[in-house]
Amino acid sequence: MPSPRLTARYAKSLIELAVEKNQLEQVCNDMLLLQTICKSNPDFVNLLRSPIVKHDKKEAILNAITNGKVNTITSSFCNLLIRKGRESHLPEIISTFIDQYKSLKQIYTIWLTTATPISEDLKKQIISKIQSQTVMKNIDLKVKVNEALIGGFVLEMGNTLVDASILYDLHKIKTQFMNNDFIYKIR
Repeated sequence: MPSPRLTARYAKSLIELAVEKNQLEQVCNDMLLLQTICKSNPDFVNLLRSPIVKHDKKEAILNAITNGKVNTITSSFCNLLIRKGRESHLPEIISTFIDQYKSLKQIYTIWLTTATPISEDLKKQIISKIQSQTVMKNIDLKVKVNEALIGGFVLEMGNTLVDASILYDLHKIKTQFMNNDFIYKIR
């Protein structure tokens, strides 16, 4: 069961240690690697959450997976989690760490959903347009494809949603027809 306070505390501690040791970028890359491992291998996450597997076995498996691939701070942090019995929270701690890192570096995650895949050149144009019209200077653009949109795009920037899709327009027209907006009301 995820515990936001616990994950926030551990993530904050790791960020503070990485900043103190001047290795924040390396630790962030390690966290991204661990996040990829957790997302691509549910058996690994199940192993971390298993009460049957002993802590020393979990530590040996984690060290075998990350040996030579992660920083000593990250490796020591993961081993500390296992010794404290908090290894089951590792995926949530990783996500919280990445969120706190982005907040610290003022990196904004923006979601763009389109009906078809878009080119890298168009992505760069969208990023530069957003940067010129907002205070967001560091942008992490995530692109999704949803063919149900038919055409256009949906852009999510924090609490702002720009829906310029054909699907939205069709729903809006349908609502207008259902409300008889095109028929003059006689009083």
